[in-house]
Amino acid sequence: MQRLAPVAGVNAPPLAAPGPDGLGTSATRKSRLQIYPSPGPHNALWYFPQVTGGHLRVARNAVIIQLARYTPSLALKNVLYRLIGVRVGRCASVGLMVMFDIFFPQDITLGNNCIIGYNSTVLCHEFTRSEWRRGPVWIGHDVTIGANTTILPGAVIGDGATVSAMSLVNRDVPPGAFVGGVPVRLLRTGR
Repeated sequence: MQRLAPVAGVNAPPLAAPGPDGLGTSATRKSRLQIYPSPGPHNALWYFPQVTGGHLRVARNAVIIQLARYTPSLALKNVLYRLIGVRVGRCASVGLMVMFDIFFPQDITLGNNCIIGYNSTVLCHEFTRSEWRRGPVWIGHDVTIGANTTILPGAVIGDGATVSAMSLVNRDVPPGAFVGGVPVRLLRTGR
């Protein structure tokens, strides 16, 4: 197993050995998720206030995230993200219109000197008809994420990796790798 450098004193989840295509497996990502049944007879999203800390907490997160999405100041964005629990490394740069998870932003970690491109989405939850899932997202140091990328809960992106624009990160990306596509596939190995 590979180890990534800590961010803000917190250790990264371990990266499992890459699968045959050079990337982590969906099973590894899913193993990091906490999975719960729907609390009632309706679809699981109907019960989001019960599982996320309530309407006020989600509204506070949404307001702060919306402010951060539009502010041109990278330093102010990072302060706003830290207010809602995101672990933000030094000189992390989050582009305009990036949407972080409003339910569990505290499960997001951004490494030093990483860049997240315009209009990307970072999710730490999945709600389905019969269950809901929650998992951390770890974006390592010196990572570049292209515009309009979606990162699913439980994904780990290794230090120095690059994710091309308009990608779906549904599994781990090893350090230094260049990946892209929907879902991501290895385009070039690094380091």
